[in-house]
Amino acid sequence: MEKTTSYPKWDAPYFTGKKIEKIYCFPWCTEKFHPENTIRFQSRANAEQAGYRPCRKCCSTLPIGAWTDKQSELTLVVPKEFSFNENMKYLSKEPNECLFYCKNHRIYRAIPIEAETPVVEIRSDQDNMLHIRFLGTTMPSCKWIRAEVARYVRDWFDLDTDLRPFYDLAKSDALLQRAVTTFSGLRNIGIPDLFEAICWGIIGQQINLPFAYTLKRRLVKAFGRSIECDDETYWIFPSPHDIAALTIEDLKRLQMTGKKCEYLIGVAQLMVEGKITKEQLGNCGDYKKAENMLVKIRGIGPWTANYVLMRCLRMPSAFPIDDVGLHNAIKYLQGTPQKPTKAEIVKLSATWTNWEAYATFYLWRFLY
Repeated sequence: MEKTTSYPKWDAPYFTGKKIEKIYCFPWCTEKFHPENTIRFQSRANAEQAGYRPCRKCCSTLPIGAWTDKQSELTLVVPKEFSFNENMKYLSKEPNECLFYCKNHRIYRAIPIEAETPVVEIRSDQDNMLHIRFLGTTMPSCKWIRAEVARYVRDWFDLDTDLRPFYDLAKSDALLQRAVTTFSGLRNIGIPDLFEAICWGIIGQQINLPFAYTLKRRLVKAFGRSIECDDETYWIFPSPHDIAALTIEDLKRLQMTGKKCEYLIGVAQLMVEGKITKEQLGNCGDYKKAENMLVKIRGIGPWTANYVLMRCLRMPSAFPIDDVGLHNAIKYLQGTPQKPTKAEIVKLSATWTNWEAYATFYLWRFLY
């Protein structure tokens, strides 16, 4: 990646420097600041000339050489263990998905970044490249926003995870061997936004997947926002502020249960108040601490917590062991009339340490 000091378009209106740590941040960074420890810079160049380095949380941390910025189109280098075809098959499985769509072997979605909402087309012309083209008039004017789009797509496809150790482990595993052979190159397609991930986990509790997608679509169209681009409508998931202001009756109109309505509004209010954030969960140190933080929230049990940690926080040990889909996938692979017991799953997964999330995701794939 180019040195940021050469590109004024990376700049925000100003940057905040932390004197002791010698780092600088965008104005909207979630880092904690003590006023007496701060200094303001007018540009990245000013901050770097003063000896400050970029904050890892808010300034681009894309790996060097991982992307190319052509302004109207970005190119991402992908690992060898990545198959666009396998990931397209996964993303194309649900016709009722409302936040993106697949057409002609391309993926289309709107990606909100601060005050802008770029609309992108994602395609792969080569095995080791992803191309992100900005549609209509939505190309971001600032390089840092384009970098955030690149980082979002890398996160969505989990491109920073090295799958080679997982594949090595799977070669001698009775369940995973067939999974990695059948779906080689599949990634744990994520849900980068924490609020969306928690809402999706709550919505999907104790109902079938098609109805869960129907409820999600109703929620997005009733309380989210949309952007028009090239004669298409692109939807953006509601923010915590959007949902926190609702009443239970507002949500019950979507045919959700009263309890789920309460849970969604409660989570939204916690996030608006800053009592639960992606950074807090990520800084827990291990997934068990993060799981404990989540299950203290009304409406979030172990399954939902592990689902969120798996799909949003990318915690490799997250393991929704009570998931019915996981049980059915194991039953299918073993060719048994009954689903496995929890004790049997614990035994079967004994060698999956630090790969439980990927093992689950690959086994789920057999259900489709």
